[in-house]
Amino acid sequence: MIDLYSDTKTKPTAAMRAAMAAAEVGDDHFGEDPTVQALQDFLAEKLGKEAALFLPSATMANQIALKVHTQPGDSVICHELCHIRLFEGGTPAVLSGVMLDVVTGERGVFTGDQVRAAIRPSGPYFPPTRLVCVENTHNFCGGAVWTMAELDDVVVAVREAGLKLHLDGSRLFNAAVTLGGVEGAWAMAQRLVRDFDTVTVCLTKGLGAPIGALLLGTKEPIEVARRWKHAIGGAMRQSGIVAAGGLYALQHHLPQLALDHENAQILAQGLAEIPGLKLSPWPETNLVFVDIAGTGLSGDAFKARLKAQGVVCSGSGSRPRFVTHLGVGRAEISEALTVIRAVCS
Repeated sequence: MIDLYSDTKTKPTAAMRAAMAAAEVGDDHFGEDPTVQALQDFLAEKLGKEAALFLPSATMANQIALKVHTQPGDSVICHELCHIRLFEGGTPAVLSGVMLDVVTGERGVFTGDQVRAAIRPSGPYFPPTRLVCVENTHNFCGGAVWTMAELDDVVVAVREAGLKLHLDGSRLFNAAVTLGGVEGAWAMAQRLVRDFDTVTVCLTKGLGAPIGALLLGTKEPIEVARRWKHAIGGAMRQSGIVAAGGLYALQHHLPQLALDHENAQILAQGLAEIPGLKLSPWPETNLVFVDIAGTGLSGDAFKARLKAQGVVCSGSGSRPRFVTHLGVGRAEISEALTVIRAVCS
């Protein structure tokens, strides 16, 4: 089976498994796991943040960030197609009791002027606007990467208004490799997160770790986040075993992201040559969305026919998604294209 459903389908490499097996562990409930601490310290230092908190998932990291920055009845500005709004179970309403005020924008990118326009008026009739959320790369908009100019424009508006700023950087390093190359990825990642009060980084997507994400920021919000980690059941015991996989991924797997991007371009070029298919949009990173309306097939029928011939993809409606990752090489991309051609013919 060629699994292009998501980069979450990666499995630990043999070297990662060895690092996990050898990990020194302790009870992380009490801050006693040295490998968890090493992971947190490593990423905080590399990204120029004061503190980091290891969590089971990026969804939990995002939702704790909203909780840290808001009070019930507040308003949060985000893109209409962001992961926090569409794919995190309505948790902003359940956990934080906040409203999501959405803005639009191609590629998941919005402007400082849009932020200014979305800020609620002051007064007893309106929910106070407290937080702006950015997603980089932006999943549902094709793995799009924010440019530094685009980010800086939003930062200026946020600071003028005295708001907080959170980055859903679940695929942060895909953005960093795209803008800075493999050699400049760490410096670029630090620049991309510089102006955010809190940052989510996922370890289980292109980086290939089996479990976990981190929430980063200054010490004060991360200590508040630690309380919520325990309160909602995110604290683990000897979690250094899985933290070791994340630490290994950060230290060794960034070059793989560049290969994933190259494979995505090869896949996109092949898909673009198949009658009835249209790239939607052309991929910037490792997420390849394609419009299949021209084939006459429904999304469900398209995915079912592919799966019957050994290729799995995701997505909804007439816009399936193919995701390249370390479990898929050039040979698998070529074979997948052969299957897709046959299904569309």
